[in-house]
Amino acid sequence: MAKKITPKKAAPAKSVAKAMPKAAVKAKPVKAKAKPAPVKPPVAPRGFSKTELAHFKELIMEKRKEILEELETLKASMMDVQTGEYVTENSTYSLHMEQGTDTMEREKTFLFASREGKFLNYLDDALKRIEKGEYGFCNDCGSLIDKERLEAVPHAQLCIKCKLKRGR
Repeated sequence: MAKKITPKKAAPAKSVAKAMPKAAVKAKPVKAKAKPAPVKPPVAPRGFSKTELAHFKELIMEKRKEILEELETLKASMMDVQTGEYVTENSTYSLHMEQGTDTMEREKTFLFASREGKFLNYLDDALKRIEKGEYGFCNDCGSLIDKERLEAVPHAQLCIKCKLKRGR
């Protein structure tokens, strides 16, 4: 015959207070901590005044005008006045060294024109930064660039410390 299996009785449940450690039972409810005072964002460095920005804009415009005149002069030296095309090697030269010298001079002229064009882009970028109100601040550290530096290099984007860190 099969034995009848009777379910075991469960042990009596301990009270919650007995199951928890004594320290936890006696602990007082935790109060919400006071919110810290809101941290004010750092004050942005004050930029240059409108008159100073107008002065820098005038400097940049003068340099820009000089560069455009220089580019026009370089273009005129590279172009044939009658045809309006770039000057090619003169076939009347009989010596290769003279042709090489002409080629080298032409390449130098193109190099100067390229360099002046790049400088013109830097000046245009500085004018855009003036219009946006971002002119005069270092791109790396965000500090205000010295006025003396901007007088010498009006298109500067780095303060002297950051420029020296980067090296040239």
